[in-house]
Amino acid sequence: MLIDYYKGEPSTYLIGYAGGRVNEFGSGRSLWYMPHNTTLAAVPILSQVTPFIFKEATANFQEVSIQGQLTYRLTAPMKAAEFLDFTITEKGAYRSKDLDKLTQRIINTVQAYIRSGVNALDLENALGKVKDLSGEVLLEVRKALEAEYRENLQKRADQAIYDRRFAAQDEERKIRQRELDGDVELEERRRDLVNKQAENGLVLAEAEAKADQMKLNPYSELAPQALVGLALKEWAANAGTVENLSIGADMLGQLIGWMGGRQDVSKKR
Repeated sequence: MLIDYYKGEPSTYLIGYAGGRVNEFGSGRSLWYMPHNTTLAAVPILSQVTPFIFKEATANFQEVSIQGQLTYRLTAPMKAAEFLDFTITEKGAYRSKDLDKLTQRIINTVQAYIRSGVNALDLENALGKVKDLSGEVLLEVRKALEAEYRENLQKRADQAIYDRRFAAQDEERKIRQRELDGDVELEERRRDLVNKQAENGLVLAEAEAKADQMKLNPYSELAPQALVGLALKEWAANAGTVENLSIGADMLGQLIGWMGGRQDVSKKR
């Protein structure tokens, strides 16, 4: 069913939860709602009467039966809904047993304080101070419930602080991780750049060596005399830049003789 109808009662305080928000409807409210995205909680706000009976021992080890009834009422339904599950099904039934658990918790608290009071009295005093004991127990129970509520609030506050600290630490960890990832990426880029520069340098050196080899290849086919002649020609062309050059007669004679001899040998061949 896409839309359902809830008929409220004056004895219940209706609260709605939809889209992560809490809607406070109030007591005795009736409304149409969409069950697929809305949850309703019905907190009982009338007085609840719960009978009890249990046995305890006095200070002189006499067993007595304590019988009575407890009346309480939830005066802060929104706060009660924060700690107990009052959500209802589409048919109006409670989804959990939290209301019964609350009643039993109060009864257990009453019994604990009654036991403490009865155990400190003998049988005669216990029978004569029933009214005084009931008043003391009621006061202590009220304090205990208030203390429990404050403790729950403190726990929630502590949990909220813990959640905020955890979120801050998690965010800080993410920032450090991003910084680390950035440093790693930068180092990888630097490494790639160095490798690329080395590869480019090697390619350039190989290209220069190949160019020099191509320049020298034609000279490898020339006779030594021709190479010497080319060298002398190059020297003659650049003679203007030479300040001093001394060639002895012996060196010049050997050079001419060597060139002439090589030529003779070539002619003989």
